[in-house]
Amino acid sequence: MSEQLDKIKEAIVGGQHNEIEALVQAALDATLAADQIVNQAMIPGMDVVGRKFSNNEIFVPEMLVAAVTMNKGLALLKPFLQQSGAESKGRIIMCTVKGDLHDIGKNLVIMMLEGAGFEVLDMGVDINVDSLIATVKEIKPDVLGLSALLTTTLPEMAKVIEALEANNIRDEVKVMIGGAPVDAAFSDKIGADGYGRDAAEAVQIARQLITG
Repeated sequence: MSEQLDKIKEAIVGGQHNEIEALVQAALDATLAADQIVNQAMIPGMDVVGRKFSNNEIFVPEMLVAAVTMNKGLALLKPFLQQSGAESKGRIIMCTVKGDLHDIGKNLVIMMLEGAGFEVLDMGVDINVDSLIATVKEIKPDVLGLSALLTTTLPEMAKVIEALEANNIRDEVKVMIGGAPVDAAFSDKIGADGYGRDAAEAVQIARQLITG
């Protein structure tokens, strides 16, 4: 059993997207539980990818292929995870703020978060404050992730946090921000709870914000 889990982990780390579905199916056929495959093979595999990226051993293309590989395996497992009521590591809303249509970085963060076992709702791009507030009230996520690539849209992040406060729900959700023009100083300035330099760090920040 451990050999099959090791193969799945290695496939994710190596970005073997053509092989992952057969490996996951073989593990299921061998009666390994879906949550076992996720927690003992897929999440550890993506953790390795995250570390390699942070250490500049791999770069965005390799991380993207690893994330695609993980997603293909995860797609096979999702029906089994839903049947078994497997517990999510936390619920996260992700979006690109109003006025910004960039989504490559956001999408990569989402793939990494899903690979780490989080339930993620992707609201898309160019999302206005009112829509965000309504969705936060409805979904009640643990974390709200805001992305921006244009410096002109950075004020939107501050507006979201101000709106959360105005609606008396700021204490109910952690706010994580990211994007090329964002840094830790800006995060502190607008009162965000965390700033992720890249997709790998975003996963670490989300874990810290949820587990405390």
